[in-house]
Amino acid sequence: MSSETFEFQVEARQLLQLMIHSVYSNKDVFLRELVSNASDALDKLRLEKLWDDALDADVSDLHIDIDIDTEARTLTVRDNGIGMSYDEVGRLIGTIANSGTAKFLQELQEAKDAAGAEGLIGQFGVGFYSGFMVADEVTLMTRRAGESQGTRWTSRGEGTYTLETVDDAPQGTSVTLHLKPADPENQLHDYTSPWKIREIIKRYSDFITWPIRMAPEGSGTDDKSDEAPEAETLNSMKALWARPRGEVSDDEYHELYKHIGHDWRDPLETIRLQAEGTFEYQALLFLPAHAPHDLFARDSKRGVQLYVKRVFIMDDCEALLPPYLRFVKGVVDAADLSLNVSREILQQDRHIEMMRRRLTKKVLSTVKDMMTKDQDRYATFWREFGTVLKEGLVTDSENRDVLLSVASFASTHHDTEPTTLKQYVERMKDGQDDIYYLTGESRQSIENSPHMEAFRDRGIEVLLLTDAVDEVWADAVGEYEGKKLRSVAKGQIDLDGEGEDTSDGEREKQTEEYAGLLGWMKEQLDGDIKEVRLSSRLTVSPACVVSDAHDLTPALENMYRAMGQEVPRSRRILELNPDHRLVKGLNQAYNEREDRTVLAETAELLHGLAVLAEGGQPKEPARFVKLMADRLERAL
Repeated sequence: MSSETFEFQVEARQLLQLMIHSVYSNKDVFLRELVSNASDALDKLRLEKLWDDALDADVSDLHIDIDIDTEARTLTVRDNGIGMSYDEVGRLIGTIANSGTAKFLQELQEAKDAAGAEGLIGQFGVGFYSGFMVADEVTLMTRRAGESQGTRWTSRGEGTYTLETVDDAPQGTSVTLHLKPADPENQLHDYTSPWKIREIIKRYSDFITWPIRMAPEGSGTDDKSDEAPEAETLNSMKALWARPRGEVSDDEYHELYKHIGHDWRDPLETIRLQAEGTFEYQALLFLPAHAPHDLFARDSKRGVQLYVKRVFIMDDCEALLPPYLRFVKGVVDAADLSLNVSREILQQDRHIEMMRRRLTKKVLSTVKDMMTKDQDRYATFWREFGTVLKEGLVTDSENRDVLLSVASFASTHHDTEPTTLKQYVERMKDGQDDIYYLTGESRQSIENSPHMEAFRDRGIEVLLLTDAVDEVWADAVGEYEGKKLRSVAKGQIDLDGEGEDTSDGEREKQTEEYAGLLGWMKEQLDGDIKEVRLSSRLTVSPACVVSDAHDLTPALENMYRAMGQEVPRSRRILELNPDHRLVKGLNQAYNEREDRTVLAETAELLHGLAVLAEGGQPKEPARFVKLMADRLERAL
């Protein structure tokens, strides 16, 4: 045997200290995490054996053993699963290279309550280290299936760990905890007590599909027989999705969700689905109560667990739900898929596509029912997942109508209560043909936008859209129930018939009066704008910039560029408020002066102010600031 001692990486050392110093009030979760890891190892071996018949591994009796030694005060969790090689132990255990430790530490510092902190163990894949909450020393023995040599890992959690090769290690992995003395005041129970182990397994791991066995109390050979008594199976191993609804409690469903979703909170909604006929499958899906931290991360794992005839096939089966439902967790168990199904085959399997469509419709119908029957739960769901659900408005034309019916948006109708498109249409004024909206970074910035002035004066409702995806879906959807979705910051806005407005005769007179100024300003700002015209949307501000009806907005242009798509920068339209004193004065000065050098600077400042008002930035900020400072100095 060869033995080497290594130092933990800095983050791993910090994590171990947090574990050892009892960050978590409920230390029972350590056993849940070790059993979960063992179950994963058994799943992986079963799957690998399906792929490789030549693999030298015994899969005849896959199980998890729990051994208690009251005299030595040790607890061992053992599986005969896939195991790890020497290199894998060093990489996965010694350095925690891929376990998200930095994020874990950050979240741990931000967790305000004990329950929140407890859940972070499973969420960030550092369950193995939870053993140090209850143990002074942890020993891991493992041998990867198909290999002849095993590995022993030992550490007291004090900054170093020892790795050594062993020749007599059995297939799989065992984790032996050298337990600390029981300390009930600090919620440190006696984990050599069989009843305590049974309680934890029943609470957290009853649904595990592999048998979890423990030798009965007082086990050992007796005088009449040399055979050891048969081990007791602690879990029911019944797949919750296969049991009738009346036989399963909500607590059992919630524990299953916490196991597969790595969440410490109960789910918001549980969805059961059973399809019978030519193609049979069962599904048990969960809508979380909170969005995961990596909901919008590109490399985040998504999808549900796929089983075939109760045999685990894969985690994170992306093919069963569209990307905009990536927050949904759960299990799908199919009866007729091939056991050697691969991710590549999944993309083309018609049964998978059939399940995907049915599961998607079931999730959306559940959200719709929630919206109708439980407004509070719907509000929670939409607050957490509304942004990602709106991605489906762009990518899923088949379910677009359902998505539009369950979507809600902030609007000028109410300061806090969102509205649906249906409610908006019901409130539309007589003669109003369009559904108006405006996008921006926040509700406050949108409400203060110059584009809103005429709509505010006329009492016309405007949807206030603040998510980045809103720019895309509103353009892709186009209309709702025959009503066109229209941005108040694009194209000509004619509110005639929707409230009092300037008469046609007065508008023609103003157009004629300002014709010279408009043409001159177009020449002066030619590199920045495509047109200068009088505005019908401004009542207070002197000017605003708008996009042409079919142009991309600046926000959408920036979004495409951020995704690596180069799009030409479109020139905007500058609109002037003919009733504003600044614009009137500018027009008068234009008509009276022959030297318009100073006026050219005023036109440039007016354009810059309009850009700033919508949250943009002048093309040359330093020049804009200099011109503004000069004007302020002259005014003193």
